[in-house]
Amino acid sequence: MSVHGTISGLEDIKWMSISENIIPHDHFIQMKDRIEKNGHLPKLMWFTGLSGSGKSSIASNVENILFQKGIRTYILDGDNIRSGLNKDLDFSDEGRTENIRRIAEVSKLFVDAGLVVMTAFISPFRSERALAKKLVGDHNFLEIFVDCPLEVCEQRDVKGLYAKARKGLIQNFTGIDSPFEEPLTPDIQVKTAKQSLSDSVNQVIEKVLPAIQF
Repeated sequence: MSVHGTISGLEDIKWMSISENIIPHDHFIQMKDRIEKNGHLPKLMWFTGLSGSGKSSIASNVENILFQKGIRTYILDGDNIRSGLNKDLDFSDEGRTENIRRIAEVSKLFVDAGLVVMTAFISPFRSERALAKKLVGDHNFLEIFVDCPLEVCEQRDVKGLYAKARKGLIQNFTGIDSPFEEPLTPDIQVKTAKQSLSDSVNQVIEKVLPAIQF
């Protein structure tokens, strides 16, 4: 074959649709096998709410209780993901959408592994949360709205982010100069300005435990 012919062939391959070259492999161990081994169903618990609403605190306490009960769990948290997997993304609407898309894809893998995975992200747009739900399937998804008024979150300002946003030091900050689209029909709505952390955690646990039993 001539050099020209070889290069031409490579160019043809280059322009082929990537999807044409991806062929999923059926492994011996399937999700049903992991579920049987784990003794519980997988679930994606998607915590959404403003910064400072209490998402991470609730998710961490919920995980601790589930873990003590022998449930296989994992938490994906905003700051941790942003410092590693998604450190190349900015905080524009496009960057945030891609941030959540990647998290949703990772969550899908964790659910396939049979885990109860918790995500604690602002995830301000309904379309992003709908994508995550579609990826893992309705039966594997629980949307948990950590509902806390903006003024209360600002009073807490545990990371000092609201103060910076008000001064213009942070752009596209949810609740200040970027919108938060509240869930319309969340599976669980936790009002953290009106109840204690313990009550909020118990509210989630009471809903989750029956959902992962079989």
